[in-house]
Amino acid sequence: MFIAPALLGFVVFYLYPTIRGFYFSMTQYNILGTPKWIGFDNFARIGKDPLFWNALWVTIEYVALNIGFQTVIALVLAVLMQRLTKSTVLRGALLLPWLISNVIAAMVWFWLLDYQIGLVNQFLEWTGLSRIAFFGDEFWAIPTVAFVNVWRHMGYTALLVFAGLQTIPRYVYEAASIDGSSEWSSFWRMTLPLLRPVLAMILVITVTGSFQVFDTVAVTTRGGPVNVTRVIQYYIYQKGFAEGQFGYASALSVVLFLILAVMAALQLRLLRAGESDLA
Repeated sequence: MFIAPALLGFVVFYLYPTIRGFYFSMTQYNILGTPKWIGFDNFARIGKDPLFWNALWVTIEYVALNIGFQTVIALVLAVLMQRLTKSTVLRGALLLPWLISNVIAAMVWFWLLDYQIGLVNQFLEWTGLSRIAFFGDEFWAIPTVAFVNVWRHMGYTALLVFAGLQTIPRYVYEAASIDGSSEWSSFWRMTLPLLRPVLAMILVITVTGSFQVFDTVAVTTRGGPVNVTRVIQYYIYQKGFAEGQFGYASALSVVLFLILAVMAALQLRLLRAGESDLA
């Protein structure tokens, strides 16, 4: 009885749409017609679709930048929170960017980094540097999109890491200090290994979320310039809602689902998320 509401919500909003999506991936379908069963033709088409492979590569590039910088910065912030301050206000302030809607954050940075009127480019010009078309240049577009999402999510990720740091007993560091271990050595040989289960969970969540980036791209670049920011979620949206190819879009979604499932399983296995060195 207690789990019935949650179970009902899961079945209606997750399980049923997922099964229906798998069915649509085997059909030729638009919202105005009747699904026509075509088997695995959509998946064969995906294998020959250069825009899909481009979107997958762009997404991987974005994920590498986003996860790399976000994890490192969050780890540094978490350690600084533990070592330098006990202020709840300062720790809570790190969450402020995460509390802002992705669309609002993207719009704010879109204007701040605008080539003509953006404050960042005005500052660059004031310092004698050339203006940069952050969202309009093929080299800068994906790093800029990644930067916006790193800025928004790093505080939340830092709090997750900080919670993991709180589980490490103080006596571990005290024993290491008595044995002559330096701060740097203790961090690499003790803190990181003991944080492994927490970091594994964080990586699964952040990698899965990063592969599903959509709103930042939709608000700022819309896949441009020249497809350099057309991430796979935006490509699925275009095929489904702009071109009406719901069967093909469903097949793309199934492929993305399988990619994320395999990556999550590999991460959990390789990082030994179910084990702890404290045991």
